[in-house]
Amino acid sequence: MTITKPTAEAILSNVGAAAQLTELHSAPPVWETPAPLGQRGELPSFPVHALPAWVAEHVSAVAEETQTPLDLAGCVALAALSTAAGGRTIVSVRGSWVEPVNLFVLVAMPPGSRKSAVFRAMTTPLTRAESLLLDRIGPQITEAEVSRRLAVEMAEKATRTAGTARGEAAPEAIAEAQSAALAVEGIKVPVKPRLVADDITPETAASLLVEQGGRLSVLSAEGGIFATLAGRYSGTPNLDLFLKGHAGDPLIVDRRGRSERADNAALTMGLAVQPEIIADIASMPGFRGKGLLGRILYSLPKSNVGYRRVDPPPVPEHIAARYDANLQRLTIGMYEWDDPARLTLTTEAAEIFTEHRRKTETRLRPDSGDLGHITDWAGKFDGAIMRIAGLIHLAADVESAFRHPISADTVNAAIGLGSYFAAHALATFDAMGADPDIEAARTVHAWLHRTGTTRFTVREAFTALPRNRFRKVGELETPLDLLEQLGWIRREPEPPRTGPGRRPSPAYAVHPCLHDQNHTGMRP
Repeated sequence: MTITKPTAEAILSNVGAAAQLTELHSAPPVWETPAPLGQRGELPSFPVHALPAWVAEHVSAVAEETQTPLDLAGCVALAALSTAAGGRTIVSVRGSWVEPVNLFVLVAMPPGSRKSAVFRAMTTPLTRAESLLLDRIGPQITEAEVSRRLAVEMAEKATRTAGTARGEAAPEAIAEAQSAALAVEGIKVPVKPRLVADDITPETAASLLVEQGGRLSVLSAEGGIFATLAGRYSGTPNLDLFLKGHAGDPLIVDRRGRSERADNAALTMGLAVQPEIIADIASMPGFRGKGLLGRILYSLPKSNVGYRRVDPPPVPEHIAARYDANLQRLTIGMYEWDDPARLTLTTEAAEIFTEHRRKTETRLRPDSGDLGHITDWAGKFDGAIMRIAGLIHLAADVESAFRHPISADTVNAAIGLGSYFAAHALATFDAMGADPDIEAARTVHAWLHRTGTTRFTVREAFTALPRNRFRKVGELETPLDLLEQLGWIRREPEPPRTGPGRRPSPAYAVHPCLHDQNHTGMRP
């Protein structure tokens, strides 16, 4: 007896495969919520553990009391440390490479996020230190002002006498007038200590920085300084102070008929702004072209407004007191350092940083590196890590940090903070439109939204999109892949070949919510 084996077609027919396939293909696809364009997944939270304990505990406690993300208090803490040590300390990285320890930090948060409360909690010790410095130097200022006023009166009297002297008495009178004038110039009235400025013009800030020995901090819970830099009052952008003040370059200020100079300007900036300011500053004249945007460490914390506790615990007194005492001690202790302390790295720390730099270099590659499109920022990335390492080192040993080198643990902590800022910088520059792949995807996304397209082929997209934007069909591959990864489109299975000839153009289904007027896919 011959047993006939069933064919594959018969087996599939018996289980109803054709009907199941028909039902599967006819069922509407299940779509998940798409991710906004420019969003590179969940951004990391601020690594508060990288900070010295007395700073980290206060940051955590302030964030808990104010019900704000750790990022805000953490970034302001870095700006506060920069205020205390900026211009007083440099890090000798290797050879002639040195980094000052002043930072530019910017946090973007929506209105109602309690930015001002956090700023007060993190920077009040600086205000108190400024008052203590003024109390200390106040008597010296008074004494010098009185001495100078008397010297001016004597010089004026000697000048009048010299003006009326005749004959043999004239040379001696002139000499006395000259001596009296030199005596006036020799009396230097100490300046009133000023650590922090807020709403200030670049011109006034430059004069104040030079007056303060080349050091100043701009700390604000608002972003108005950017409009001022862009020329709100003067009509022309003025970025010179902020460019030189970050790099530690010489700054010359001409005023009252004389020039004043700061050989190593050190400016700190700590700002909390509304998210829309991020997009605004990208379009301000010269901000990116002259390198200002590349000098800033960005933070884009996720807002928790609407999910906050209404009865959080206050900052414990012992934590607030320790933070206050240590920050004041660091500020006052370093205030009069005219010759900056020079910090070095241990051998192990230097090796760790060298390995980190190798990794950074590959990230800068224009064809494959994730930082290749923001080299203006990434080119200063490793320098920023050394600045952060210097601040952590100083805060870890307020009394005598300058007596020993920066350790490997400190460099690793700074690299951790650097990784945080790198991820947030990528998101920030994406929001600014710096990534060409994101911009290409936005062009396709806008076309789909504008035309109401629910299904399209690659060939149809290429035909409809601007030729000056996509010169070849292949240039659509990356933006379409990105839109698919984010969930805005879905590639359909290729139909079976029915004969010779060119393969059909790949087809995509479009997420239904793209056509909802309230879903544009753009990051705020």
